[in-house]
Amino acid sequence: MIDVFAVADIIVKHIKTYYPEDVAIVGYYGSYLQGRATERSDLDFFFIPATARGRQAGCQFIIDGISFDFWPIGWDRAERMAAFEEWNTTIIADCELLYVRSEGDLARFMELRETISNMGSESKATELTIKAESVVKDCFFHMAKMQLVGNSQELSYCRTQAQMIMVKIFKSLGFLNQIYYKRMWGHYREQVRSLPIKPDQLDQYLDTIMFSRTPDEVILACEKLITDTLCLISERQNSQKKVRSYSGQMNGYYEEEKGMLNKLLTACEKGDYETAFFVAIGVQDGLARNLYAAEKGCWPGNVDLGEHREFYVQYGYPDLVALLDPTDFEPLRLAVLQLTEKLENHLKTEGVPLNQFDSVAEFESFYKNKVMSKRGIYNEASQ
Repeated sequence: MIDVFAVADIIVKHIKTYYPEDVAIVGYYGSYLQGRATERSDLDFFFIPATARGRQAGCQFIIDGISFDFWPIGWDRAERMAAFEEWNTTIIADCELLYVRSEGDLARFMELRETISNMGSESKATELTIKAESVVKDCFFHMAKMQLVGNSQELSYCRTQAQMIMVKIFKSLGFLNQIYYKRMWGHYREQVRSLPIKPDQLDQYLDTIMFSRTPDEVILACEKLITDTLCLISERQNSQKKVRSYSGQMNGYYEEEKGMLNKLLTACEKGDYETAFFVAIGVQDGLARNLYAAEKGCWPGNVDLGEHREFYVQYGYPDLVALLDPTDFEPLRLAVLQLTEKLENHLKTEGVPLNQFDSVAEFESFYKNKVMSKRGIYNEASQ
């Protein structure tokens, strides 16, 4: 069995001699650090260059059939790993250092570890839930590719796309549980099983994906895995503390949206179904999202399953989309008038000021006072 640390010593000695100012950190991670090395294991080691010249220290080689990859991680990439923007967080968090150029380099590296150690804090929950959602969003691309190609002749292609979905789901669940994985290929499932937040039928879905020889079954299992994970993300988002704020979210919203409401009324009066179709859907969905943000203190997620409509329905706003009918525009027109009145009253009740004027002169007086008020604040601040 090769003495991999003798190999590491050669490299470190070389760095001290030829790159003393060019390499900041050398470390190793993986099977030897975790006590899992076999006779075929290499040493997973890396270095952080301090200069462009330092990258020359990298080397890929094979000794007696064992491959080695002494690879560079720039400080910028190490920071992304520590911020969970790349998934190899364990490399920074759990490595053993073999060489450090200076106390400053060590302090910088330990700051990265400090960032990682805060991963489980409550203050990180919202940020990591957003990351969990973003990762799942990437699954839809692979899902579409499988559905387009999925047939009895394409089991290999289907499994390849499904494997990519599995890895992304594992990453998403890690973010959702505010943990990172210490082991990768072939060891995800054993780590995921201990997570408190995961799909109830996770093992069943994974078994189908890994062992089924029927593309349709693999595709269906992927769909269910994605859907269940999205539901967990939604539950997590809803459980997080939010700050209700209409004044912060809806100031100026009505004044801007009034133009679209007028456009929709005109489309109804002219029988312009195409304009009515796009504007009605945009108005309803936009208002639903703004109401959600005002009530919850955050915007709905990009891959939400319709939860953002909760307050639109709760407050009794009319369903404009359901009233779209190219043969009869009157119900939609009346609903737009109802929505406009209801929204005005709702915002006034919540203390949101509406800048509406009956004349140009009235607006001029308002705008003059506003400008003078702003100037007064500026003059006070500058004194």
